[in-house]
Amino acid sequence: MYQVPDQSGRLAVVTGANSGTGQEAAKRLAGAGAEVILAVRTPAKGERARGEILAAHPRAKVEVRRLDLADLASVRDFADTLIARGRPLDLLLNNAGVMMLPQRTESPDGFELQLASNYLGPFALTGRLLPLLLAAPAPRVATMSSGTSAQGRIAFDDLQLRDGYTPTRAYAQSKLADLMLMLELADLAAARGWPLMSAGAHPGYTRTNLQSSGPTQGGGRASLAMRIGFRVVPSQGVEQGAEPLLYAATSPDAVPGGYYGPRWLSLVGPTAVARPTGRALDKGVRARLWAESERLTGVSLG
Repeated sequence: MYQVPDQSGRLAVVTGANSGTGQEAAKRLAGAGAEVILAVRTPAKGERARGEILAAHPRAKVEVRRLDLADLASVRDFADTLIARGRPLDLLLNNAGVMMLPQRTESPDGFELQLASNYLGPFALTGRLLPLLLAAPAPRVATMSSGTSAQGRIAFDDLQLRDGYTPTRAYAQSKLADLMLMLELADLAAARGWPLMSAGAHPGYTRTNLQSSGPTQGGGRASLAMRIGFRVVPSQGVEQGAEPLLYAATSPDAVPGGYYGPRWLSLVGPTAVARPTGRALDKGVRARLWAESERLTGVSLG
């Protein structure tokens, strides 16, 4: 099992920290001495997660703050609260997301919900928290993508997928966008001489409520292929599945622009270097997505 290095004195924000890989990452960071903010859409669920973390680490410093990444006003309010405190932010773990919504759904800002929750919200959050990150001595942003990113394409002619929506197409686009965010931020940090490290991860096939909560939203049902996959594809628990993200966020061996995932079949096992899909390496597409993301969110990163 990956041992998180000592994080004493560091402040971390973990999105989607009320369950799954987010809660596990928050617990491990808190156990290593970090002060952790659980950024969650539903505070009651966050408080339950906080109680479980404190049960494992009674002296941990863990706080719950509301954050709905699908709502840019919520992102702004969350960031403004932290900025008002003025404390530098050492770690930002962009972990939260939704998956395979059966019907096209829009966010409060009119964006396709998977793109909003998985990508545009984290993009805006990273941008708004950038001053606090750059005030820390060695900040990191660790962004969770997915192996499904290899199936993704950025549909600039219909980014919100108003035509031809499918659950997989929307999810894959959002996770490819996450991978592009991670890589473009790493390039920007290098170009500007920032001390910030941007790295990414994917959890392989980790058993969380993500696979069930998204497909069943609104009375939907997971596809037959997904239901069969749940039974026959090798999978792992969150203790192992959170490790690539923790590695990206804390390992002294992680590198800027590094991408990490499970070693075996990219599905399960200890953390290893992962290969980004070739589409994520297209700098022209990344720059175009970056500019469009700034326009849509009203948030500029650098």
